[in-house]
Amino acid sequence: MSQTVIGVGDPRAIRRWSSRLAQDTLPKSFWGRKFFGKDENSVIHETTELASGAGDRIQFDLSANITGSPVLGDDTATGKEKALRFYSDEVAIDQARLPVSAGGRMTQKRTVHNLRNTARRRMAEYWASWIDQLVFMYLAGARGVNTEFHEPTTYAGHAGNNFTAYDNAHLLYGGSATSKATITNSDKMSRDLIERAETNARMMKARDNDASMVLPVNIGGEERYAVVMSSWQEHDLRNSDTQGWVQIQRDATAAQGQKNPLFTGMLGMVKGVVLHSHQYLVRFSDYGAGGNLPAARALFLGRQAACVAYGTSRGMRYEWQEELRDFKNQLAISSGLMFGMKRTIFNDRTFGAQALDTYCADPNA
Repeated sequence: MSQTVIGVGDPRAIRRWSSRLAQDTLPKSFWGRKFFGKDENSVIHETTELASGAGDRIQFDLSANITGSPVLGDDTATGKEKALRFYSDEVAIDQARLPVSAGGRMTQKRTVHNLRNTARRRMAEYWASWIDQLVFMYLAGARGVNTEFHEPTTYAGHAGNNFTAYDNAHLLYGGSATSKATITNSDKMSRDLIERAETNARMMKARDNDASMVLPVNIGGEERYAVVMSSWQEHDLRNSDTQGWVQIQRDATAAQGQKNPLFTGMLGMVKGVVLHSHQYLVRFSDYGAGGNLPAARALFLGRQAACVAYGTSRGMRYEWQEELRDFKNQLAISSGLMFGMKRTIFNDRTFGAQALDTYCADPNA
């Protein structure tokens, strides 16, 4: 039986392969399949407000809590109204495209379908890794020294959304360290650091009333935070306290809401904090008194730690374009998306995340 082949550049092919690329990319993305969501009860809030209109940026607001005493008894309330305070942030989007060559006419003897399938798989892997790496960099507020990243070490962000450093209220250090310079090789990832971060998130306003609390995500009626650490930090945590690791596993087994994607592939739980690890976590090489110690920045995450904005083309998140070049001998395929993201910052303060900096070295070096 002959196979129906939709020609290069056919509108039906563009729509079909745009959709398939989007469906392939999401399950390959660490952040996309666990942390992205379309409402404010998400670690990373997705918005498509620019999909149906013109513009290249979205502004979003935070309404600050009302503070102070109420008016009591028959005291006059007029003139004592509390002002509503709003803080704003915005995220810009820009186009990102990936062109590939699918080869000449002799290569195409394998049929256009096979070439498109191969291109789709490789592009889905690329976009998933590129977006994951951007999320790690934005949440860390730095590019780091990771050699496996697509972008160079001079990279400062996409669409003009520059990386933002953490304020002191949202930055903690492992062990007894209190700064980047005081990190030593004993200040590693630990259960104590995670518990301190959880306490700091809940009690932030007790220390600084102007600070933004890191609000937990509600899962099945339970309040949860998440920590994403480097695979090397995970190694340190596992080996520093083997009995404690057993308890981390027990806490995870007893947790409510395990059908939520946030629990997928988790390492365990500490004090209601869901633990994950990933090889893309941002790393550094200039910590310690001599500026020569390796370190990594684990991410303590709550609600709306970051915002991701999309602009779409013809109703599709990803765009797929095909054309024949070199007198119709060479098939070229380009995929891309209109996209932007940043860590949420209100009133110059980080809103939904904390940075956990520790000594972090390759255990096999």
